[in-house]
Amino acid sequence: MSDSTLTAEDPLTGEEIELPGDVEIGEIVDSPISGAELEVISVDPVTLEEAPELEEDWGE
Repeated sequence: MSDSTLTAEDPLTGEEIELPGDVEIGEIVDSPISGAELEVISVDPVTLEEAPELEEDWGE
């Protein structure tokens, strides 16, 4: 199944985007449409949401 593709809706644009068939929950993917980083929150069906911004002050 790793050579298949899935489609999911880009939560920022509403357009369908293709993803590798082996995506996993928690994986970060780049939207080819909006360029945003999206997090996989479900795989059946595939659901994406905008990935949280990573804080740069790790322990500072």
